[in-house]
Amino acid sequence: MIDGREDQAAGLRRLFRNAPPGVVALYATGRYRTHNAVRAAHRIAGHAHRVLLLDEATGDEALTAALELPAGPDLLQMLDGRLTLAGLLQPVPGLLGRVPAAAAALALPLLDDARRACLVEALRVLHRHAGFVLIHAGQSSASDPSPFVHAAPRRLLVAEASASGATEAYQVIKQLAAAGAGSLHVAVCRARNRADAERFFTSLQGLVRRHVGVPLAWLGEIERDDIAEGLSQPQSMSSPREPEAAFLRRLSVMARSRPAGQVRRE
Repeated sequence: MIDGREDQAAGLRRLFRNAPPGVVALYATGRYRTHNAVRAAHRIAGHAHRVLLLDEATGDEALTAALELPAGPDLLQMLDGRLTLAGLLQPVPGLLGRVPAAAAALALPLLDDARRACLVEALRVLHRHAGFVLIHAGQSSASDPSPFVHAAPRRLLVAEASASGATEAYQVIKQLAAAGAGSLHVAVCRARNRADAERFFTSLQGLVRRHVGVPLAWLGEIERDDIAEGLSQPQSMSSPREPEAAFLRRLSVMARSRPAGQVRRE
């Protein structure tokens, strides 16, 4: 747990010796989409990784109900100086915790240099406590990804092996591709067995290849495979020139340079 008495500079000095976390933009589909996202987080955490959920989804797509948490203060509220990192981070058993970030994702391109630097610094401190940072985004935002999603070097789609899971997965992939978000990795969940999961992915991959044209990489099943190991491989990066160590720098640059017409809509 982050000590509320620890200022950001001291936290950085103490934590810089740690390796940077894996940063992954996470989308989940299906009838149980939010529970599927949480299941993926716990599976990654189960392999000795401290997982931080940066939740930028809103409404029913947010992880609050699945985690049995209140909405909580948003990362953006760090800017008024009345909220500590300890007060921001919502504890989650088995995970490092959840940080609500919907308002921060929306506002980042609009902030002045000083406020943007403050926000990125808060993220830097949070990241240094984590082994993996999962940026959870709602599927309704896939057509207009946030700066957080664009800056993430990896993008993971957790697709439920169901009719709704397949339909929603195709829509998310199509929308992300149109937004220029790059390649995606797919992990299947709630399949009856291995053969069912492989059939589901093969069908989805074929549909995407014919109609969208972006590459999909199979990471296996959430319940049976080591997704963390797959995400840790260099070839799993959607943005190979920007490893995790450069995530926050890339986020700052993207926020400054994003044209006014491309500011994310709520």
